[in-house]
Amino acid sequence: MNKLLVLLIFNFITLTFLSCSSDSQNETDISQPDSVEVIEDDWKKNFDIHPEDMSTTGRNEYFILERGYYLELENEDEKVIITVLDSVVEVHGFETRVVEEREFESGELKEISWNYFAISVTTGDVYYFGEDVDIYKNGEVVSHQGAWKSGVDGAQFGMIMPSEPTVGQKYYQEYAPEVAMDRAEHVNLNKIMDTPAGEFEDCLEVRETSAIDSNDLSIKVYAPGVGLVFDDSLILTEYGYREYY
Repeated sequence: MNKLLVLLIFNFITLTFLSCSSDSQNETDISQPDSVEVIEDDWKKNFDIHPEDMSTTGRNEYFILERGYYLELENEDEKVIITVLDSVVEVHGFETRVVEEREFESGELKEISWNYFAISVTTGDVYYFGEDVDIYKNGEVVSHQGAWKSGVDGAQFGMIMPSEPTVGQKYYQEYAPEVAMDRAEHVNLNKIMDTPAGEFEDCLEVRETSAIDSNDLSIKVYAPGVGLVFDDSLILTEYGYREYY
């Protein structure tokens, strides 16, 4: 065979092999992502509000922040009394109203929390700025677990109740890393609730979860003009206004 012909055949085979190898390598490179996409949750956690727009008293359709207003919810073993106090506390530069929550189990005081709320005079949305907590055992305070305040250790305020809720709305109620990161999702705006305190229509059903504990799930129901009427197994037995000392 002619040497020139042999050389041409060899060069053709070599170029063909290199071309295939190059194509194969390029395909491998394309199939490998440069980075892994991190998908963040879609609960709203940043709220553009200012102290001058906030008030320590007011109400919207599903949340009443007025001095002396109270709610009592019970089941067979537990009872919760929620009372809007006369006290005002500054948190993270905002004046907030103190709402006390007393929890009882089998008639024994289990927990007292003092929750800090403020309402926007422009939108009517209610925001949650933290809580102080006393946990009791045999009549003695044994823990303050769950306490947090906006502006401390990376915590920031969340929304507790928008003035115009919509189905599918999702937001953080509290954002305190490693302490409390509850989230709310609106699932129903037409729920009917029959309670010892009355029957309520057009109630808002809220599904609450935690960004810290995936097993933490709570269902709450709010009635128009009343507020919380159902909290898991607890149901509204009494509500209204009274003096608090």
